[in-house]
Amino acid sequence: MRRLALWCFTRRRTVVAAWVVSLVVVSALAQSVGSSYSDSFELKGTESTDAIALLQRSAPRAAGDTDRLVIAGRKGKVTDPAVRAKAQQTFDKIAGLPHVAVVTSPFAPGGEQQVSRDGRIAYATLNFDKQASEIPPEATKRVIAVAQSGAGPDLQVALGGLAIERAGQRGSASTLFGFLAAAVVLFLVFRSLLAMALPLLSAALSLGVGVSVIGLLSHLINMASFSSQLGLLIGLGVGVDYALFVVSRYRQALMRGRDSEQAAVEALDTSGRAVLFAGITVCIALLGMFALGVSFLYGVAIAASIVVAFTVLAALTLMPALLGFFGSRLLSRRQRRAVTGQELTTDDESPFWGRWARVLLRRPAVLAAVAGLVMLLIAVPFLSLRLGSSDQGSNPADTTTRKAYDLLAKGFGSGFNGPLQLVANVGGDGQAQRFAQVVAAAGRAPDVAAVSPPRVLPARAGAPPVAVASVVPRGSPQDASTTALVHDLRDRVIPAA
Repeated sequence: MRRLALWCFTRRRTVVAAWVVSLVVVSALAQSVGSSYSDSFELKGTESTDAIALLQRSAPRAAGDTDRLVIAGRKGKVTDPAVRAKAQQTFDKIAGLPHVAVVTSPFAPGGEQQVSRDGRIAYATLNFDKQASEIPPEATKRVIAVAQSGAGPDLQVALGGLAIERAGQRGSASTLFGFLAAAVVLFLVFRSLLAMALPLLSAALSLGVGVSVIGLLSHLINMASFSSQLGLLIGLGVGVDYALFVVSRYRQALMRGRDSEQAAVEALDTSGRAVLFAGITVCIALLGMFALGVSFLYGVAIAASIVVAFTVLAALTLMPALLGFFGSRLLSRRQRRAVTGQELTTDDESPFWGRWARVLLRRPAVLAAVAGLVMLLIAVPFLSLRLGSSDQGSNPADTTTRKAYDLLAKGFGSGFNGPLQLVANVGGDGQAQRFAQVVAAAGRAPDVAAVSPPRVLPARAGAPPVAVASVVPRGSPQDASTTALVHDLRDRVIPAA
């Protein structure tokens, strides 16, 4: 570590230039080739995956993502002739767009169930030819634009569904807030703008390189779309932390009378080892996601580990180089005056934390018991924790997906935002009739609001036909009752039927 610190300190211009050039080159390359993130997710052996596979084999056009275009009358009913004609014109335009397989209009024969009882809200079903993760965002944005062009003084239009949500995803400001929060804390600790800025600068350079590398690797490794965002958040935390270790030790060495070079070498020789060990530990922990056996998380683990590795590399190489540029200016004015007047410190102990440590040593058992009780109290909510996935009712109120969610819940009930789908192979004699019996049994199950009539899909050549039906829960997708209903249908109702 001492040799590495000395080399980076004495060749600081070369080191800083290498980091800046790397950032520019890798970022430009990532911008030119783009990214290839994929949210394709499946768990082999689950009924959901088996249902999608059955549809893909027999009726691939029905195996794509299913979204909804919700319309509402602003002044009257959607069945009013003028409103109906305008809405149907929009449906017809969308049906001709790329990647749209079928648009099922509420005004077509048999579509009466897609109109609310009061006639003010209705929805059309949009069947895409691919899953949401495989549909180009440009194609989905075109669907959104055409749909919203049909809105007017008498007609409100909103779209909901996974493909629509993916196309309208916004960038997160969490990284910016993280930088601002870190800046405030660092300034309160160091009382120096330069000492505050250096850890942030180191983290920013390492994060820029790391995220660009993730984008490039997404062409070779299957990575989820949130991999870069997760890497940014983890990298920001550890990057600032690791650089903070080095800066703290450097300032302490200066206060003991060391010159800049000696202080940089001493800082890396002590805290640098801790940074290296901590970074390796974090990477091992992240790569532990491979042990879960969920392939969707493999790329996420690799992406986060890459960012952490770059933050470690920046703390061990970039930080000593930056320290060489700023020297004693990383101390506050009061500290610089003290060093100039030879008022040097003899140890690195903080008065406050030293006193606190001695309090802990005097009553270790009592304080350990209190700490344990506090942690148990904080952990009490874990006993009632219910895991699940957020639905579009959690989206911001001004998004089209949230508006569609609220309109569907208002017109039809919360369960219409998360219908369940029954899929069956009906190629044998009497299987279509037996599937109809299963659908009827599902309709009698508790917490089921409605079921759609079974529909046999035209199968491609050589494949057996499949039948589908929708089961609408009474509760929203996030309700515990909906989770219980899924288990009840799978474990009791359908096997019995």
